[in-house]
Amino acid sequence: MNETSDEHWMRLAMEHAIAEKGTDPANTPIGALIVLDGEEIARSVNHTARDCDPTAHAEIETIRNAGEKLQEMRLESATLYSTLQPCGMCTFASIWAGVSRIVYGAGRDDVHEMYFEDRHLSTLDYVSDAYKEDLELVGGVLAEECAQLYYRPGDDVPEDEQAND
Repeated sequence: MNETSDEHWMRLAMEHAIAEKGTDPANTPIGALIVLDGEEIARSVNHTARDCDPTAHAEIETIRNAGEKLQEMRLESATLYSTLQPCGMCTFASIWAGVSRIVYGAGRDDVHEMYFEDRHLSTLDYVSDAYKEDLELVGGVLAEECAQLYYRPGDDVPEDEQAND
């Protein structure tokens, strides 16, 4: 994949996040897409609060949608695009699904720490620890634009709003 194509897909993920959840960071507008052979296979946003399901992250929902559409558990050669660096759960789900690339926009340092429950490990650590050498991680695609959707590192976020919904 080239940078232009990654930017194209990231813009679509951002547009989907905004269309579904708006631009208020309190709504956690994370968008994700799965692309296979240059075609969008699935997309979603976070549904954790709506579904009362802590696993309903945008990336997990997108992987579920792709599996259902393709009637296949494995998504080999697919690229997962996410507007925010995936957490460990989403990264491991991608590994189990056989995703070949994860491309994300805003990274851990671009947003408030509330978005990452595991504050001391990054996606890169998870991939390294899983010995997944055939998974390519590309971060920072439209990072500044994506980061504008979320609380920023210096923001004073009330404790009762600090959830990954």
